[in-house]
Amino acid sequence: MALPFSTEDLSIYYGEYQAVKNISMSFPAQSVTALIGPSGCGKSTFLRSLNRMNDEIAGSRTTGHIWMDGIDLTASSTDVIKLRQRIGMVWQRPNPFFKSIYENIAFGPRYYGTKNRKQLDEIVESSLRKAALWDEVKDRLKESALSLSGGQQQRLCIARALSVTPQILLLDEPASALDPVSTGKVEELISELKDELRIVIVTHNMQQAARVSNYTAYFYLGKLMEHGETDTIFTNPTQQSTQDYIMGRFG
Repeated sequence: MALPFSTEDLSIYYGEYQAVKNISMSFPAQSVTALIGPSGCGKSTFLRSLNRMNDEIAGSRTTGHIWMDGIDLTASSTDVIKLRQRIGMVWQRPNPFFKSIYENIAFGPRYYGTKNRKQLDEIVESSLRKAALWDEVKDRLKESALSLSGGQQQRLCIARALSVTPQILLLDEPASALDPVSTGKVEELISELKDELRIVIVTHNMQQAARVSNYTAYFYLGKLMEHGETDTIFTNPTQQSTQDYIMGRFG
């Protein structure tokens, strides 16, 4: 049985400004949780906090707790490098390394100690298959990752995150820069991957949130206004502001 992953009274500050306010929520195993809300509401800041990426921003600080397998990830003793192996992240725009397709995938496993070429070959193929990209690039592995289309680059970035076998995958608007066909492929991929790991996705696309997520959390002005099963949030929200946002009345 998978142990819980959750936040407890989590707040995030940039200097004196509180961007995320006392959020407590859990992320069930084998599920997709969508974070929605208007621009500037704190959802991406919250997402980045889950694997301590906010640590990289000067002047930021965090209070509260992030629990994973009974361990508080906000503790100063946390090995952030190992943490980001367990909690992978894919950004809004594709950001492949200036390396070959093969080396983009092999980089992480090699960094974490896998040196055997046969093992690396297997990881590269497995990761690309999981990202539904293998058949498109199997004869091009030595080519630059930058030769791929935007949609292929984003799936490559997902494969790169998967190469170190994370338990959780964070996606920050992963399809916002893609065309509709590529967006559909990324959404199919998300649906397939949730059988293996927890996924948390930030999206401004309400239709996308409804299609891919099991749970939805609505953020507004740094607060978690509502969180529950996606069908309930979209058809019978308890907060008027949630309904107004979903119906496109603001945001």
